[in-house]
Amino acid sequence: MDNENQRRFESVYSKKVRAGKRRTYFFDVRRTKGDDYYLTLTESTKRFNGDGYERHKIFLYKEDFNRFLSSLEEVITHVKTELMPDYDYDEYTRRHEEYEARRAAGEFDLPAGSDTANNENATSSEAPAAETPAAETPAETPSAVESEDDMSW
Repeated sequence: MDNENQRRFESVYSKKVRAGKRRTYFFDVRRTKGDDYYLTLTESTKRFNGDGYERHKIFLYKEDFNRFLSSLEEVITHVKTELMPDYDYDEYTRRHEEYEARRAAGEFDLPAGSDTANNENATSSEAPAAETPAAETPAETPSAVESEDDMSW
């Protein structure tokens, strides 16, 4: 792949959101050949048999940003206010923050050779994920993948 094509597919900016032990979302800003930008939304799910990842991708272009964001907010608001108004949407955020604090305090014994044990600082600069299951344990902690480009597809 030549430099121009490689530059085109590189992420200019990336945000990773862990959503449990098997699912991760990636928001990657990419550059076009004409020095324009677009967004890729990727859901990456670890396969049950442990043989790699399954991914689903959406390409979002600048002309659709406002309509997409507006519709997403509308749908989420509808679910939160009309369909599930009694649900505690902050529950998983609190659990994740508690888990990260306990992990940082060294309360968990990580298995030797685990990705997290070998890469302790891999997630130190990340913001907490929006939703992480309460039952997450160190053995379930995802490896240090910073962008969907880092995934082995």
